[in-house]
Amino acid sequence: MKKLSDSEISSHIANLPGWSLKDGKLHREYKFPDFAHAFGFMATAAPLIEKSNHHPEWANVYNRVTVDLMTHDSQGVTQKDIDLANLLEGIAGKLS
Repeated sequence: MKKLSDSEISSHIANLPGWSLKDGKLHREYKFPDFAHAFGFMATAAPLIEKSNHHPEWANVYNRVTVDLMTHDSQGVTQKDIDLANLLEGIAGKLS
């Protein structure tokens, strides 16, 4: 998978509210009403993520889920990361 240029990443981020480029990774912190919603977000996303075989770096603390995305094989952000960010946005939108 081809690593995206900074301008390509910026173009995609413009369509992904809340996402930024941090330390060479797509980065987003989701905030939910409570722990159950945050954990539900992760539980809902997990089977779809597993099916795509492209896994995020993510962490949950109470009502927050922090996500970092990059394609390690490509040593940067690729279309796989953009696709996963869009998937997560769709799930989060339904749970917020």
